[in-house]
Amino acid sequence: MVLICGKLKTKEHRQKPVPLSAKRMHPFEMTRALVDIESITENEKQVGEYLLHYLSGLAAGSGGKAEAMAVTPERFNVYAEWGAPAVVLSTHMDTVPPFFASREDDEHIHGRGACDAKGIIAAMIAAAEKLIEGGTRNFGLLFVVGEERNSAGAEVAARSPRGARYLINGEPTESKVALGSKGILRYEIVATGRMAHSAYPELGESAIEKLLDALEAVRRMPLPSDPVLGKTTLNIGTISGGRAPNIIPDAAKAELAIRLVGDGRVVDRALRKAVGARVEVREILSLPAMHFAALDGFPTSVVAFTTDIPVLVPAWGEPFLFGPGSIHVAHTTDEKISKRELLAAVDTYVHMTRTLLGRAETGAGTTQKNPPKQQHA
Repeated sequence: MVLICGKLKTKEHRQKPVPLSAKRMHPFEMTRALVDIESITENEKQVGEYLLHYLSGLAAGSGGKAEAMAVTPERFNVYAEWGAPAVVLSTHMDTVPPFFASREDDEHIHGRGACDAKGIIAAMIAAAEKLIEGGTRNFGLLFVVGEERNSAGAEVAARSPRGARYLINGEPTESKVALGSKGILRYEIVATGRMAHSAYPELGESAIEKLLDALEAVRRMPLPSDPVLGKTTLNIGTISGGRAPNIIPDAAKAELAIRLVGDGRVVDRALRKAVGARVEVREILSLPAMHFAALDGFPTSVVAFTTDIPVLVPAWGEPFLFGPGSIHVAHTTDEKISKRELLAAVDTYVHMTRTLLGRAETGAGTTQKNPPKQQHA
């Protein structure tokens, strides 16, 4: 990058085309290869090594560079760049449980992570190969760990930005540019009691009954709405506790996820008031709801899920959210991605990258009247 007239300006992103000598994988082949590597959150090492090896070969033959970005001793993000990156395409390597291997038919690729988000990784890599072959530079790829649990990889990446002006984050948005995404509050609700023989319940104190009473109060809470993002929603995802049917339980725990559309502090105060002193409330994760800018010429939507974007920005630039696939099959046993949509996404990522590189060169800002903003969490 060079500084001209007091403004940071990217070097020309168009250079001579580069024929790729390394063996390239078709996006379908890449998607299945990635799906078949189990990478449930905290077990991303093998898929990270696979991607680092592939991108290192791609970078070595095209004037780029690839690196591992350590998150824990056994987990790392994968980052690659060509030139001084003004635009970075990013998504996550981890998946939710349970793992199941890939299969395909004429129309879809099935398997855990097919749309969330290993098919997206394959589309982004194929887009990068097209960009390189067309002589485009000044872009990068960032694949992170931990998105499905606590954004651990995004937290590390946010402390090591690379100067990007724009971030294209990949999640299954049905191939539309999202104008907004909900935030999230995740909690552990912990109850304690006193063990006793179940024949003499008066000698004990049931942690499970305390927890059930607290959860009933939580379910009755009024929740806010937003004209763009819709309703705040609440899911009681897990409940555990007790030791045996003939023992009054001394411990119980539930895990909650609240999808935010506005100020998370309001919801937090309401939840703590609802449960009172019956249980302990432990906040595990807090990410704000967000509103994004549109991108001229691209269809738009609004999504109810949460992404790594609140953690990655502003360090990695102004965000755009786009990806092939439907969130309605993500996290299910019918997870899949349309082959036609996957191939179309490759060209869309190429187009988005070139559009944003052009904007970075001219210093043009967003075309949206209202810039992207975060709601407090």
